[in-house]
Amino acid sequence: MLNVNQLDVSYGASQALYNVCMNAEVGKVTCVLGRNGVGKTTLMKALSGHLAASSGDIQWQGKSLNGIAPFDRARQGIAYVPQGRDIFAQLTVEENLQTAFSALPKSQRRIDPEIYSLFPVLQQMLKRRGGDLSGGQQQQLAIARALLLKPKLLILDEPTEGIQPSIIKDIGSVIKLLRDRGEMAIVLVEQYLDFAAELADEFMILERGRVVASGAGSELASSQQAKELLAI
Repeated sequence: MLNVNQLDVSYGASQALYNVCMNAEVGKVTCVLGRNGVGKTTLMKALSGHLAASSGDIQWQGKSLNGIAPFDRARQGIAYVPQGRDIFAQLTVEENLQTAFSALPKSQRRIDPEIYSLFPVLQQMLKRRGGDLSGGQQQQLAIARALLLKPKLLILDEPTEGIQPSIIKDIGSVIKLLRDRGEMAIVLVEQYLDFAAELADEFMILERGRVVASGAGSELASSQQAKELLAI
């Protein structure tokens, strides 16, 4: 389980997160929602080790992650798909996938064939450069690369941003499949209430760096507070 306790994060003199608490359980999707600029990506960067906490604690499987570098968090089974995907434009699809190998033991450095069953388009485009893919295909590539780490915690920062509806549906189906296997905790950042409500087991909403609402995913679609906070 992921436990975040009273987390504060600052950029220099500017504080971005205030006293954030959250949990994410294996076998569940925890959705983090909010408008642009409220601290969602800051929280994800703190979870993945790309930003240091000013105070508070992040624990994974009972052990503190404070001071643990992103590379070492990946080795502990924490995979992060950032907003913007961070695909290597000049590398092929296959080479992009292979960049995940650096965090794996040599015995596990292979592309699991299941990746291609989850994202069939990638097998068809293995020799294409990452920069030549559409936004939706790049997003699938970014998620596939993260899954090669065989994560126990998968962090997805707005995977539907700028993606065509058909691929959003495909990504949603993959998230459901991964959740239902009960082998990983999934933290999903979203702006879109409908997509989040379809997937969330638990949710929290950020506003100006603070948690202002949280609850069971079954409550999200009907939450008037969520609709107001997300300007829906």
